[in-house]
Amino acid sequence: MENILIIGSGGHAKVIIDIVEKEGLYNIVGLLNKQPNTNEKILGYDLLGREEDLPKLVKVHAIQGIIIAVGDNFTREKVVSIAKEKCPELKFFSAIHPQASIASDASIGQGTVIMAGVSVNPTSSIGEFCILNTNSSLDHDSQMGDFTSLAPGVIVGGECQIGEFSAINIGAILIPRITIGKHSVVGAGSLVNKSVASFEVVYGSPAKKIRERTAGERYL
Repeated sequence: MENILIIGSGGHAKVIIDIVEKEGLYNIVGLLNKQPNTNEKILGYDLLGREEDLPKLVKVHAIQGIIIAVGDNFTREKVVSIAKEKCPELKFFSAIHPQASIASDASIGQGTVIMAGVSVNPTSSIGEFCILNTNSSLDHDSQMGDFTSLAPGVIVGGECQIGEFSAINIGAILIPRITIGKHSVVGAGSLVNKSVASFEVVYGSPAKKIRERTAGERYL
């Protein structure tokens, strides 16, 4: 069983810990955080240090790989870049809950997290470092770009395209053949019945453009 570190220590990290424990593929040595309290434990696991401590911790604990537990898409990419720079030899592992339903021909990129109750249907493609949250679904022939996310309960119809860094929030629905551009955000509970350009916030039923946004703007 390979030793891993989890980078992040919030609620998202707790869900990932549960997935890793249920998968039984990796041994979690501990977690990293920007400002760790070394006396604190997260679900029984120690906070071992900061991101800059990664090279030292890799040697001390014989770490083979990491899982990034950062919910914000843009921030997650920054953390991945730092980890690659500091420890280029490290693997990025995915975490897939045993109760997720994944079609045999679906493709899943490295570092992606798929939670309980998720459904990924045939000929779908999921990029690197994506999040498919609890009870979300990605229908046939749909694609998620790198660093995208589906919040709990999101339904994505068939033949949809979600551009890099875009986030679909809780309970939103995309009807079939919708395209979401890059760095866009779909508000919670929205019904998206027409495509969304890049760098937009849309909300409502049907979803309408609320405003433009910049890359990295907070949405969680």
